[in-house]
Amino acid sequence: MNKTELQSIARAMVAPHKGLLAADESTGTIKKRFDKIQLESTEEHRRSYREMLFTTAGAAEYISGVILYDETLRQSCADGTPFPAYLAAKGIIPGIKVDAGAKPLAGVPGETITEGLDGLRERLAEYHKLGARFAKWRAVIDIGAGIPSRFAIDANAHALARYAALCQEAGIVPIVEPEVLMDGDHTIERCEEVTSLTLQSVFDALYAHGVYLEGIILKPNMVISGKKCPVQASRQQVAEATVRVLRQHVPAAVPGIAFLSGGQSEAESTEHLSLMNRLGDLPWQLSFSYGRALQASALDAWHGKPSQFAAGQRTFFKRARLNGLARTGRYEPAMEQEPA
Repeated sequence: MNKTELQSIARAMVAPHKGLLAADESTGTIKKRFDKIQLESTEEHRRSYREMLFTTAGAAEYISGVILYDETLRQSCADGTPFPAYLAAKGIIPGIKVDAGAKPLAGVPGETITEGLDGLRERLAEYHKLGARFAKWRAVIDIGAGIPSRFAIDANAHALARYAALCQEAGIVPIVEPEVLMDGDHTIERCEEVTSLTLQSVFDALYAHGVYLEGIILKPNMVISGKKCPVQASRQQVAEATVRVLRQHVPAAVPGIAFLSGGQSEAESTEHLSLMNRLGDLPWQLSFSYGRALQASALDAWHGKPSQFAAGQRTFFKRARLNGLARTGRYEPAMEQEPA
């Protein structure tokens, strides 16, 4: 493990004004997205869609890295340039999703454990050769009646730490993603409580596994009301609660925090990030690692039609630019009305 190199990559991933594009949807997930625009999920359509995003002019000004799916990491632009090589040449760091998804946790009804540790060392070595310089592993913590249990939180934290240690051994920066879901009817106070417990457990596990904190990126949820909660917290309340939890549980050694959008709308996730970045001097970069919140409008504008390729790119660039502005607290909701 070269600590200097890991730290350099991690810092570049959260460079000022920039954030990550999560384009790591599994084949099943992207099919659901394509179904909404009545587009068949063929390998070529998936490749073309990713090329539309990756080749957007000026994207590197706001996108520091892209999380890829295994299939996408092995695909190429229409001219034959492998996606990882194309991105790297633009100054965008290629990354890879390595977990195998959340599965039911035996003996604990209603809770999950993320799988994928078996054979991970060998897969990471291959991914490094293919150009990946960071990886992502998502743990899922659900809030409901009697859950999450401390056992489920700790089991997922342990898996995240094992994954992170293996990544650093391979010269790959781990994105550590413990997601407390915003599904359900819980209050923002309950989300804050569970997020606090989760982050405490995750960093305890990272310490125990000897993970180099200067060489990781944290990808947490924002502290937010459940979607079905009758009382929705204001955007300012979300920003303040999220930063409060982070200050309490995330060591200053961590270079940056790249939030997931977690089902929020594009505008909502961008405004939350902007408000957080207005809350004074923070020890880490507050950035974004968005999937749908960067892609939804672009996918709709493209609609699978070659004639709409440029329209999709303009729309994607707008979202990237607005989130780049949110990195310094300069985003305003009125900017949503500006043309792409």
